Amino acid sequence: MQSRTRFIALGLACAALAACSHKDKDAPLAFVPADTPYVAANLAVLDDDTRKALLAQANLQLPSQVAQMEAYATRLQASDPDAARLVQAFAAEYKGKTVEGFAQSTGFDLKGRFALYGEGMAPVLRVELSDPAAFDGFVARLETAYGKKLDTATIGKQTYRLHVLPASGAELVLAVVGKQMVGALLPADAATPLLRQTLGLDRPAKSLQDDGRLDTLASDKGYAKWLVGQFDLTRALPLVLTGSDPLVAAVEKARASAESAQTGEPVANLLKNSPDCAPEASRIAARVPAMSFGYTRLDATHQDARFDLALADDIAKAFSGLKVELPGLGSGASTAPFDFSLALPVAALRTFWSAQAEAVAAKPFACPMLTDLNDSFAKLGDALPKTAIPPFGNLLGLRVALDTLGTDSTSSLPDFTGRIVLGTSDPAGLLATGQMMVPALATVKAAANAAPVALPKDVTGMLGQPSWLASGDKALALGIGPGEDAKLAGTLHDASGEPGQMARMHLSGAMYLDWLKFMEKKSDSLAAAAAEMSKNDEPPANGEPSPANEAAQAAADAARSKAQFAAMEAQAQRVDGIDAEMHVTDSGIVVTSHTTLKQ
Repeated sequence: MQSRTRFIALGLACAALAACSHKDKDAPLAFVPADTPYVAANLAVLDDDTRKALLAQANLQLPSQVAQMEAYATRLQASDPDAARLVQAFAAEYKGKTVEGFAQSTGFDLKGRFALYGEGMAPVLRVELSDPAAFDGFVARLETAYGKKLDTATIGKQTYRLHVLPASGAELVLAVVGKQMVGALLPADAATPLLRQTLGLDRPAKSLQDDGRLDTLASDKGYAKWLVGQFDLTRALPLVLTGSDPLVAAVEKARASAESAQTGEPVANLLKNSPDCAPEASRIAARVPAMSFGYTRLDATHQDARFDLALADDIAKAFSGLKVELPGLGSGASTAPFDFSLALPVAALRTFWSAQAEAVAAKPFACPMLTDLNDSFAKLGDALPKTAIPPFGNLLGLRVALDTLGTDSTSSLPDFTGRIVLGTSDPAGLLATGQMMVPALATVKAAANAAPVALPKDVTGMLGQPSWLASGDKALALGIGPGEDAKLAGTLHDASGEPGQMARMHLSGAMYLDWLKFMEKKSDSLAAAAAEMSKNDEPPANGEPSPANEAAQAAADAARSKAQFAAMEAQAQRVDGIDAEMHVTDSGIVVTSHTTLKQ
């Protein structure tokens, strides 16, 4: 028996050691403190097929991103020529290349792991490199273009580059540590322990890899391991509001020094902290403890994501069981290329926010950084009773379903056909209010669940096409455009929301492309109008941009806009459909998106 027990114990020990051995001690997450307030990282690398598909998508966007950087460099030229050269050099690293080509020339490993996280509130980025020497060469090229080399320093045997930002009280630290790039924004003259841990010379007492928090989060929320992120307000807010975080303290000191130079107020007075800040930070964080995000599916034809916002129990339960009677808010295949539904249960929202305003009034914030909230909630409390006045007080939600979208409109809005639905607990009252505001509607008689009623010519003249109105038990529906009257009855009987459902959206790839084309034409029209106006401008005074500079900037902006729309339209050509949904559970708000791409 004892032999068997020893054998089992030995087996368990071997299994534990084997599990530990699978953890890479040099993985980015092995350097992340377990109590970091925020983090985004990949827990596993993409498979080859998915990586190729995403790179192809990124390569479509690359020309527009280069054009944006070049336009920004042109804008900087007059005020900061050094920075303009740096941005231009960065753009040149991408120009004419694919993402793969850029990665090869700069040493970034497209099959590597990364982690963006906080050493306290100080942001740190760790990215695995395929060629550290290539990365050093990339930085050297940027330094040459900038005309200034970054300062260098050594701690232990580790050399790093740094650039102090005096106005902000911070410094940029950049290093190659082993086969990883480490970039961080730290307080100026960062303390040695913080600098050593940032660079990885010292390890955290417990790492996020040891803690397994992201793995647990991914399992709980259904996030795939390609990207998982979390922002923990219970850790972050106390650091920010109390000034106990080194980076926050350095930034605040720099701000106070600048203010003191202008006002004469001693810096020590400007930096006084209140003992109320720590408990009040915890008070707020308890209401919204954390947020997280991640992909739930990522492959060549699907890009699905999820965002979670944790809420205090009383907040979540105030809405998780609420069923909003808005036709179309419920699940089901939409026949409209664009279909958006938003729950606006004014009565429930008024009750909730009134309770929050009363809570703040009963216990106002004393922390100096939060006292503005007292006034904001007081104004909110005063305004809320007005929202009870009909018809606004009876609103339940809004739905817009578009069947067509014209791209040739000369007005600020595109031509369209579709339906607009207003959910309300009193459709007759809403119609009566509309008739008071628009006398032309006075003759309209829309009975509940009756046939749609054609709107008078005075109204359709404003809309530019035939229109109809129909009423249901909990909504009014307006149909605009030929044939929309036949769709109104079905629209009013579409499924309403499930308990907790707050929003739903569907967008077809074709409609997405139509929106982009309309926006591009409007952008071109505005640019042409601006160029025409600039011809009539008076000569610039001393110190103002010259016509040549303005022309160069306009040309750069036009190129940026053209490249940006070209990239977006190329992306839209690949989109089959985009769906999104938001609901409230007993633990918080969940937003999901589902993008389907064409083969």
